[in-house]
Amino acid sequence: MRSYFITGLLVLVPLSITVWVLSTLIGVMDQSLLLLPVGWRPEAQFGRAIPGIGAILTLLIIFVTGLVATNFFGKRLIQFWEALLARVPVVKSIYYSVKQVSDTLFSDSGQAFRKALLIQYPRHGSWTIAFMTGQPGGDVANHLEGDYVSVYIPTTPNPTSGFFLMMPKADVIELDMSVDEALKYIISMGVVTPGTPSRIVTDGNLNSELAAKSGNQE
Repeated sequence: MRSYFITGLLVLVPLSITVWVLSTLIGVMDQSLLLLPVGWRPEAQFGRAIPGIGAILTLLIIFVTGLVATNFFGKRLIQFWEALLARVPVVKSIYYSVKQVSDTLFSDSGQAFRKALLIQYPRHGSWTIAFMTGQPGGDVANHLEGDYVSVYIPTTPNPTSGFFLMMPKADVIELDMSVDEALKYIISMGVVTPGTPSRIVTDGNLNSELAAKSGNQE
């Protein structure tokens, strides 16, 4: 009896969470229907709301926006739009901050969230997984001695919240693990383990690797 109950949980829990996430995502994307005139919406055409129509419209808007933005006239239009936003103080700060982050995340040449790292946090001897987001720049870098990297430490089970740290590069270990595997490991709170690594991190080889990094920097 107990085994049947546990088996049912193992089947229904991931299925329920998946359905909930998809339902929430589709519900958010369906808000794009508000852009249409009232007479064009599914409620007016079919007499009731149809879930998912807004998701199709959202994907279409994204595709058309990308198509327009890649030609000459689209680029000029975007430049004109950004010039208008640059004249509004608060809007300018928000827009350009979000734009810089999105360019870093979605650009093929960007380095943010491309590498999974192993770091000691929140104290020595306590390990956690983090993601490299770049390197400190500007006046911050002027106050840091040596090579530092910027890392994001996600929380579990919600990786969208976390902590931002700047750490010495010598204290960071790059994992032979994809970002997807690292996220699964974090979200599952360590239950879903990644594939077998090429080697196991121990105190001995860890100290050797850190010493080698320090020697290379000298």
